[in-house]
Amino acid sequence: MFTVPARPSPVARDVGVIIVAAGQSTRSGAGELKQFRWVGGKPMLLHSVQTFLARSDVCAVVCVLPRQYVADPPPWLLQNDLDRLLLSVGGAERTDSVRNGLEDLVPDAKIVLVHDAARPLVTNETIDRVIAAARAGHGAVAALPVVDTLKEADASGRVVRTVDRTSLWRAQTPQGFPRDVIDQAYQEAHERGITGTDDAALVERLGVPVVVVRGHERALKVTEPGDFARAELLQQLRDGPPEP
Repeated sequence: MFTVPARPSPVARDVGVIIVAAGQSTRSGAGELKQFRWVGGKPMLLHSVQTFLARSDVCAVVCVLPRQYVADPPPWLLQNDLDRLLLSVGGAERTDSVRNGLEDLVPDAKIVLVHDAARPLVTNETIDRVIAAARAGHGAVAALPVVDTLKEADASGRVVRTVDRTSLWRAQTPQGFPRDVIDQAYQEAHERGITGTDDAALVERLGVPVVVVRGHERALKVTEPGDFARAELLQQLRDGPPEP
């Protein structure tokens, strides 16, 4: 695991953030988009937007939304720092959405973080670690070591082998990169018709080192209906019991 160096002071405002919120929520079990559903007292997307805009090192946050919401976004989204908040149009695949966000990101962003709106409870400590690794010239992935025993099974469900988990990590977001690196990764992916389940996979293809930094269990990905209840609980554990 990458060891994070001491954060320099003063902090440069040169971090651009792309929040991917263009999904159609097919698995969340509700009629509205899951990124707009409330969790922990506010819309899920708003958690990430406010977390990143509150940082002094962030120069811009690009929210990538479904096309129909770019021209008419939710009012709560426009009650933020509009000098640093930009909206971009989502694409057919996640890779297309991130590429659109990169095209709309301001030139001042020398470090780029990509974050999934479906992870609303990311911690500032995790963000610090990802940015520090990206400033060192690496690709950086917030991640957690795998602690469960892993089994590989065939199509019938019969166990084929037990997988060694020693070097395995569960990738989270944000993932961070020097601007020129992620721009090149997405340009080459576009030219070759390549997609990836995360941004680091495209950077790895360039041969650029990608390191893992410690993530946090709070940054769970809200995907299934039951995940909303788990996110609510995690938020309450951070904030303490609700007021009577």
